[in-house]
Amino acid sequence: ITPENGIVSDLSRALPKEQEARCIFEYIYFARPDSHIDGVSVYASRIKAGRFLAMDSPVDADLVVGVPESGNAAALGYSLQSGIPYGVGFIKNKYIARTFIQPGQDKRERSVRLKQSSRESSVRVKLNVLKEAVDGKRIIMIDDSIVRGTTSDRIVKMLRDAGATEVHVRISSPPFLWPCYFGTDIPEREQLIAYNRTI
Repeated sequence: ITPENGIVSDLSRALPKEQEARCIFEYIYFARPDSHIDGVSVYASRIKAGRFLAMDSPVDADLVVGVPESGNAAALGYSLQSGIPYGVGFIKNKYIARTFIQPGQDKRERSVRLKQSSRESSVRVKLNVLKEAVDGKRIIMIDDSIVRGTTSDRIVKMLRDAGATEVHVRISSPPFLWPCYFGTDIPEREQLIAYNRTI
């Protein structure tokens, strides 16, 4: 730890040069946005991914929002490239872990939305939509990746329930396939939404 550079770790000591490789998920969401990997800013790489996404998959809309946290920088990049305003559409519960990492589909689904009882309305465990930001608007929703697809349909429904008139989903990373060239170990290929499908 240094006052100038903060926390510094040297990955070159951990990986022999002849086997050097990085998990792309470090750039997508594992790494903190203020990190640099191999001399590349993680934050800048996420902004650039959003810019390329706007060039590759343009759409006319009123607002670009990111799925927190690691989708936010890509959404900003999309906004900068497209000229469509960037806004905050979601508030994230800081105490919930990444859902694709949790064991069991039932736990992953409960983490996205939990129903406490028949008398109580749905409690959004992971994300809340800012209705004031999205109501009556055509939304471009940028997420960092789709691994299993557990959260994507629910997040789109949350935007629609909050009054979004259109929801255009854009993903800033390539499809997560099996075997995983991203570097993340997923035991069953059938769990991956991109497996055996084209873009």
